[in-house]
Amino acid sequence: MRNVRVALWGLGAMGKGIAGLLMKRRGVEIIGACDLNPAYRGKALTELLGLPPYGPKTVRVMPDIGEALKDGPVDCCVIATDSYVRDVFPKIMEVVSQGINVLTIAEEMSFPWAQEPELSEAMDRLAKENRVSILGTGINPGMMMDLLAVCLSGAMTQVSHVRCERINSLSPFGETVMHEQGIGMTREAFDRGVADGTLAGHVGFHESAAMIGKALGIEYDKLEQKMRPILTEVDRRSPHGFAPRGHVAGVDMTASAMEGDRERISLVHPQQIEPQLAGVDTGDYITLSGTPEINMTVKPEVNGGLGTIAMACNTLPFLIAARPGLLSMLDLPVPRCVMGDYREIAFGEV
Repeated sequence: MRNVRVALWGLGAMGKGIAGLLMKRRGVEIIGACDLNPAYRGKALTELLGLPPYGPKTVRVMPDIGEALKDGPVDCCVIATDSYVRDVFPKIMEVVSQGINVLTIAEEMSFPWAQEPELSEAMDRLAKENRVSILGTGINPGMMMDLLAVCLSGAMTQVSHVRCERINSLSPFGETVMHEQGIGMTREAFDRGVADGTLAGHVGFHESAAMIGKALGIEYDKLEQKMRPILTEVDRRSPHGFAPRGHVAGVDMTASAMEGDRERISLVHPQQIEPQLAGVDTGDYITLSGTPEINMTVKPEVNGGLGTIAMACNTLPFLIAARPGLLSMLDLPVPRCVMGDYREIAFGEV
């Protein structure tokens, strides 16, 4: 049986990481790659990654996704270019219209019904017409502040309140995330960015709350978000960001899903580049109030970059095997590290 055939759209920090991991997995091969960076055009994917030759054919980076998909069949296209549903929507529709499954790490795509119900309906309809699946996933949203809490609740008879806290490092992420977080800005510029909506901070609170609410049957009327800058007292430099002393090194974000005056879901997420330089210990924490109460602590945090890469690669074969339509992590089997043959999961045999 042939290998699972994958194309990549977007070769930033996460896209490159996904490519590198897929090259190490059994029963899967990369057959196309697309990125708009003019410095990547025509370059061999392995050269871009600093890896030895891979597979029977040299995969070169194309500026047009049509060129990257032409050597079909393609079982799945991994899109690692955007954070928002509206931005990634036309890309997803273009790929799905060709009968190709889509996996994206766009944060809002983890549960797109939360803020974009009409676009979600259009994606679901086109996916079903073409008998393929669409999934958004990542470390957060997609796992640490939503799906993991849902899984833990399976050991409870009643849940009254969900609290997810993630204290993490932004250092592994690329330029897009640095821009969304306002890394390197002055306090004044940050405040202006929050006021006019040009700064996103963490993208995904709406989606995480909606996923938890849908899974557990928790209803709420509104989601209240707050966004505060984390100012650094020392210069901090990550691979893709720099924050001079006195400037923004990260964002402290919180969200509360409220049913009237009652908080049902609390999401707490301070994240910054090089947190150890400020003496900050990272970690993931979940508290589920109810019967019985469950508390989970993971220290240090699950690495955001590696976690996102792993979630994309580990869910890919399950997506190919899934029912057609727009899906979320609630629709797939419990995620696990897939070190076996991808073909066994995706196609049912080797």
